[in-house]
Amino acid sequence: MKTFITDDFLLNSEPARRLYHEYAEDMPIFDYHCHLNPQEIYEDKQFSDIGEAWLAGDHYKWRVMRTCGVPEEYVTGKASFQEKFQRFAAVMPALVGNPIYHWSHLELLRFFGIEELLDSQSAPAIWDKANRVLQSPQGTARALIASSKVRALCTTDDPADDLQYHKLLAEDKSFGTQVLPTFRPDKILHVENDEYPVYLQKLGAAAGVYIRTLDDVKTALKQRLDYFASCGCRLSDQSFGSPDFTIWDEEAAQEAMRKALDGEAPLDYEVSAYQSLLMDFLGGEYAARGFTMQLHLGALRNLNTKRFQALGADIGCDSIGDGIPAASLASLLDRLALRDALPKTILYTLNASDNEKLVAGGGCFHDAATAGKVQFGSAWWFNDHLDGMEKQLRDLSSISVLSRFVGMLTDSRSFLSYPRHEYFRRILCRVIGGWVEDGQAPADYALLGAMVQDICYNNVAKFIGIEG
Repeated sequence: MKTFITDDFLLNSEPARRLYHEYAEDMPIFDYHCHLNPQEIYEDKQFSDIGEAWLAGDHYKWRVMRTCGVPEEYVTGKASFQEKFQRFAAVMPALVGNPIYHWSHLELLRFFGIEELLDSQSAPAIWDKANRVLQSPQGTARALIASSKVRALCTTDDPADDLQYHKLLAEDKSFGTQVLPTFRPDKILHVENDEYPVYLQKLGAAAGVYIRTLDDVKTALKQRLDYFASCGCRLSDQSFGSPDFTIWDEEAAQEAMRKALDGEAPLDYEVSAYQSLLMDFLGGEYAARGFTMQLHLGALRNLNTKRFQALGADIGCDSIGDGIPAASLASLLDRLALRDALPKTILYTLNASDNEKLVAGGGCFHDAATAGKVQFGSAWWFNDHLDGMEKQLRDLSSISVLSRFVGMLTDSRSFLSYPRHEYFRRILCRVIGGWVEDGQAPADYALLGAMVQDICYNNVAKFIGIEG
């Protein structure tokens, strides 16, 4: 059966169709948050097959395969990629209603020209056709990025990383896409994790600092922030569950670190004190360097202990947590704003019940320095589907100013994820076009079209700052 993805996929009104085809469709992409491997970009990785490209690290697909009863051998196990692809194809018909059904068929169509629906019967032919592209010059990592009109992208990088491949990419004038690092200090922020003491040694070695105190941590982080800035970094990213930034207790913060180094478990209060102190420090350092601070909130990670012990993190066993208390977020932002040290900030929540809270709370800290200084980020992870994106757009527009929104990102480890930007843009035009259809917005296409183009690309390029 042929694909359901027509030229007007998701565009359910004439204004939506006009906004998408005339304004959104051909805009370039700035993928300002992803998890691509910069080494694979530099080396222009050639994938062996679509099984590797699709299933080697995609925990979204792993979750639905497990849900459909696929044995772990064919998910993360030792089965061949062809066997894994066949098993994934077999469950695809069961995924109607899940965004993976949309994403997968968009990717098949855009990268490989495949119009057939994926199932167990069509899988062998689709396998062969996709692999012919992936094994050709059009199927390398750089070619996939370029064909998606990606003008710039930001990877996610540990403070101790040497950024070797970012430096090599910056020197390589043959590749037209900027590849910038993002400073992600999660391992130093989560003092409660078992690997914290070992990581301190790694960070200290990278910075040339012997770390035993919080002041040592700050010294090391400042050194690494300067290094990241010299390599083109413009963003940071932090991930939390439900942090409590209302706690300010320097003695408790020091105690959390002491206990972690001595192999003891710090108390929740001490962990919160440590994180409050360090985020206050980091926020000021980001502001001083012009970095944008991203906060991902509300994730509950590694729920399945048995699977975590067997496979590690990021394997599809994370979930939606309780989000962040309103007072907690306000405390962090306010402390920074009080001393004029609040950086440009993007807030994401995994718990959609926090949408209005984050929009309203963040909106208290705008200023004239940057339009939309505290952003409510795109629908994240379990929310980046039709309903979740529409809710995010409506909540943002109802409480704040949609036209200043910095738009979509992939948040993906896959080079085949760029049609997610198309998916978002269709939904954006669907929402705005619906307002025109309902008489809630003027049929002024120059006005609305400029707004759409700003959200697709212009706003984020200006907000974060890239050339071109």
